[in-house]
Amino acid sequence: MESMDMKEIESAVEGILFASGEPIHIDRICLALDIDRPAAERVLQNLMDHYAYDRRGVRLLHVEDTWQLCSAPDYADVIRRAFEIRKPAKLSQPALEVLTIVAYYQPVTRAYVDQIRGVDSSYTLGLLLERKLIEECGRLQVPGRPRLYRTTKNFLRAFHLHSLEDLPELPDFGGAGQMRLGDNGEIVDPDGEKCEAAVPDEPENGE
Repeated sequence: MESMDMKEIESAVEGILFASGEPIHIDRICLALDIDRPAAERVLQNLMDHYAYDRRGVRLLHVEDTWQLCSAPDYADVIRRAFEIRKPAKLSQPALEVLTIVAYYQPVTRAYVDQIRGVDSSYTLGLLLERKLIEECGRLQVPGRPRLYRTTKNFLRAFHLHSLEDLPELPDFGGAGQMRLGDNGEIVDPDGEKCEAAVPDEPENGE
């Protein structure tokens, strides 16, 4: 918009982000203000830096090509008290293990997760699906066509990641290397041998 100066554009973008309440794709901002993508990215980055530098009560969250206004983590306790919101349940250690495996090796099957953990992970996968931290993303083209899982944008937002490239270095799961799927969908260990099936496990408490 030629009639708007940079300050007005920033204010307009701020208004769009506030009114949305949800992640908004940068292309929608460009279309609404008739500006190109580099200009929109400069405005959004300026707003992000401004909120962080001045320690405002809001932050601008950038996930892939979307942007969203959210409350500052520093004030989570007082915001929670103001709305009498219960503190969200933390993920248990088993849930974090499964989520880590999916995040680093995605897309993965349940059998792949089971072999790394050594226990049946169906309950935990179901929990992560309910919390929308992972999602189904098709089926492996092998006999039985097992479901494939990957992380979601909710996962990125929950862990304050811009993209999967921001994940820290891969943790050590205790093996000599990464397991893989064989031609027929069987789990193969780093030495090239087929792995035994995981034993069933009781649902983990606290998830």
